[in-house]
Amino acid sequence: MRRIRIACVVASIAVAATSAAFVLPVQERGDPAAVMAAQKEALKRFACLDGHWRGSAWMILPNGEKHEVTQTERVGPLLDGAVRVIEGRGYEADGKTGFNAFAILSWSQDKESFSMRSYAQGRVGDFVVTPTANGFSWEIPAGPTTIKYTAVIEGDDWSEVGEQSVQGKEPFRFLEMKLKRIGPTEWPAGGAVPMK
Repeated sequence: MRRIRIACVVASIAVAATSAAFVLPVQERGDPAAVMAAQKEALKRFACLDGHWRGSAWMILPNGEKHEVTQTERVGPLLDGAVRVIEGRGYEADGKTGFNAFAILSWSQDKESFSMRSYAQGRVGDFVVTPTANGFSWEIPAGPTTIKYTAVIEGDDWSEVGEQSVQGKEPFRFLEMKLKRIGPTEWPAGGAVPMK
């Protein structure tokens, strides 16, 4: 009986500590509703990405071979528009998924910047996203090399290139995709688990 009481006390302390860790930073940052409103307003500039997309893409493999896939993307808002989520799939000629990536695009009120947390091929990364007049770009620093992705969105057309830059050399294009919006999506908010 004493062990059960000790376990209950330890569990209560753990819950209280977790609650305090969650609540205190929120209180220090002000009204959560105002923060979410700012996030939703900022993420509106990426609403042009919402929907299902399909098209062609090619990439240069490490062995120098140019590899072509059918690329799809689905993008939608979550948390009432406070974040946007993106899933990309590259389909091989036989229909198998050769590439799959997932990302969460968000706005930080504290940093006054957009960021993307990306999951792909067993890797996870956090990257600054810079909006442009007709799209966005993001970079991956890798020592003396920088990998930069630049996307252009014009109506129902999404084109994106990936380039690798090394100081003193011309950028090397290793990826290009051209997609068409094929329709709207209710993903990921659609199909939520109902209360009853």
